[in-house]
Amino acid sequence: MKRMIRVAATLAAAFACVITAQAGNFPDRAINLYVPSGPGSAPDIMARVVGDALAKSIGQPVIVENKPGAGGILMMNSLKAAKPDGYTIGLAQAAVATVTPLTYKAATYDIERDFETVGTVGMTPMIFTASPEFPARTLAEAIAMAKANPEDVSIGNPRRTSIPHLANELLASKASAKFLQVPFSATTQGIQAVIGGDVKLYTDGVAPLIALIKSGKLKALAVAADRTLPGLEGIPLAQETVPGLVVYGWFTIHAPKGTPTPILQRLNAELNEALKRPEVIERFHSLGTYTQISTLAESAAYVQEQKELFGGVVKAMGLRPE
Repeated sequence: MKRMIRVAATLAAAFACVITAQAGNFPDRAINLYVPSGPGSAPDIMARVVGDALAKSIGQPVIVENKPGAGGILMMNSLKAAKPDGYTIGLAQAAVATVTPLTYKAATYDIERDFETVGTVGMTPMIFTASPEFPARTLAEAIAMAKANPEDVSIGNPRRTSIPHLANELLASKASAKFLQVPFSATTQGIQAVIGGDVKLYTDGVAPLIALIKSGKLKALAVAADRTLPGLEGIPLAQETVPGLVVYGWFTIHAPKGTPTPILQRLNAELNEALKRPEVIERFHSLGTYTQISTLAESAAYVQEQKELFGGVVKAMGLRPE
């Protein structure tokens, strides 16, 4: 028995040395960065901006590989099956990481069980808006109208089970108000509906709404951020009216489960340096997204927290995988 223990310990030590050596040489070739959407999409642009910055600091190419299809499931499955050596990583959106596995049977992955979180990349807060003709001037007044006339106050979102949709459900739950939820099939349809008065309220991320807010075509009632962000000054925080109402769409980078910790630490450090670059921050702002730096532990804890948040909303909605 003692001999077996010594052999096992020797093998473990040898394996640790191999991993350390691998991490010490990492990276010595190109890194593939998977994206769950097509060229020209916001995630694709973010991945290329971050990839270019990473390539400059690590001295190796970062090749962005688009894997659209099945709402991100194709990309996540490909990443899950990749070799856990740090040379294949993937950019995941909040919904793909935490909501899709709860709403689609084909999504058999789990963001914590099957992946390592390399780090957070960016966050975009949800904004509750209304047409200029809508009587309510604040989120509190809109909630009061909904409570006075249950289901008479409609609130739209770009698509069913999207982060804006979950933000609306969370608003209703935390405010103890009843809204008529109206999912659309695309962002443009939802925006046209609220501007045209077909729905009273509309919720989405910063990018498609901020120009319309600044031009006066939409009225911003509140932003579901945890603090005032650059470019959003003057928009009240939703949590000031509804405590705890903080909802972000976010982007994180992941690696296959089992990727050695030293490699994850190197990737995390280089990612954080990339996110500090002025050109990266500026490009993200143009997409309505704010760079978010975190340690390995912080990013893993954030993903877990968000998984629990959105999972709770999905459960409260009574949704089942389709």
